[in-house]
Amino acid sequence: MAQTVLSAAIGFALVLLSAALLMTVLRIIRGPTLPDRVLGLDMLVAIAIGFIAVIAIKTGFNLYIDIAIALGLVGFLATVAFARFILTRGLAPEQSAEVASAKKLPPKRGKAVQAVRRKRRGAR
Repeated sequence: MAQTVLSAAIGFALVLLSAALLMTVLRIIRGPTLPDRVLGLDMLVAIAIGFIAVIAIKTGFNLYIDIAIALGLVGFLATVAFARFILTRGLAPEQSAEVASAKKLPPKRGKAVQAVRRKRRGAR
C-alpha cells in the first residue's frame, strides 16, 4: 500500500515538474526583458533540483541529494552573477528608450512663459 502511494506521488511530481519546465522554457523564450530571462533560468535550476530530489526518492540513492545541494549553490551564484551583469550594463533597452524619449520632450509650459523665453533669447 505504501509503495503504491509513493509510486503515484512520484509520478504526479514528475508530471508537475515537467509542466513547470515547459512553462519556464516558454517564459525564457518569450521573456520581453533580460531580467525575465534571468528569472526563468533561476527557475530552471529550481525545477532541476526538484527533478533530482524526486529521482533520489525513487531510486533511494542518497548521493543525488548532495548533487542537488551543489546545483543549488551554483544556481545561486549564477543568478547573482547575472544580476550584477544587468546592473553594470545599465538600464534595460526598454527603459533607456523611455528615458531618452522623456528627455527629448520639453516640459509643457504656458504661452506667457514661452513668450518671455523667446524675448530673452532674442535679447542676447
